[in-house]
Amino acid sequence: MAKARIGVIGGSGLYEMPGLKGLEEVKVTTPFGDPSDVLIVGELEGVSVAFLPRHGKGHRLNPTEVPSKANIYALKSLGVEQVISVSAVGSLQEPIRPLDMVIPDQLIDRTRARPSTFFEDGIVAHVSFAEPFCPVVRALLVESVKETDTAVHDGGTYVVMEGPPFSTIAESKLYRSWGASIIGMTALPEAKLAREAEMCYATLACATDYDVWHDDHDSVTVDMVVANLMYNVATAQDVLRRIVTRLPDKRVCGCATALTNAVITSPDVMTPSAKYRLKLLLGDRVH
Repeated sequence: MAKARIGVIGGSGLYEMPGLKGLEEVKVTTPFGDPSDVLIVGELEGVSVAFLPRHGKGHRLNPTEVPSKANIYALKSLGVEQVISVSAVGSLQEPIRPLDMVIPDQLIDRTRARPSTFFEDGIVAHVSFAEPFCPVVRALLVESVKETDTAVHDGGTYVVMEGPPFSTIAESKLYRSWGASIIGMTALPEAKLAREAEMCYATLACATDYDVWHDDHDSVTVDMVVANLMYNVATAQDVLRRIVTRLPDKRVCGCATALTNAVITSPDVMTPSAKYRLKLLLGDRVH
């Protein structure tokens, strides 16, 4: 099976970029079901990268239907240690304009129907999630976007809503009152699951429009949003080409050891099925 140290989760068009060589489709089955689609592994700037279309090819899965546990597990099984999520978002603040990029540093979870942990049904773990995004990958994303012609906002709070409908005006104004920066539907539970899998995770958030709080929201059309999405894909591809050679081979961040002292279930009461299901994550921690 093909291996990769870096994983990218985003739209199916992300891997259709100049310079990506030796593309190979890899089908992975996990204890948590099948991922959104086959993984695409290729070489970008001399680095092996695994791409996973979050919503499946053709965008057939809504945000609640995305099998995030299977997606993260599948990337982990290929050897991925650092995950870059590319996500379309709405802006909750005037200075964050459509087509700007945001590298958020915080999350607010407004989802309610998504499995968000690997650790259940026999094994319990409590990982630290105070800083939900890897600070190392975040800093390199900011640096990489700054080298493009696109404005970048370093930090900000990403509200993750359930979807698939967008916010009401009242909800949008509430999130603004909390000081949130952007709103989208995809960073959770991915970020939580990546932390449990001891993978670095950060989001390249691409603003497509102002959310419904803005006075001009009625003028936003589907065609406008799609056009902005296509522009953002090109920018994201440029950023990916720049960052893949900068991500460190040896990780010194806390993401790499997130499960240390986090598993509180006594090994003697762990069931064989639970140990088998989580062996890839737990490694030699349990026998």
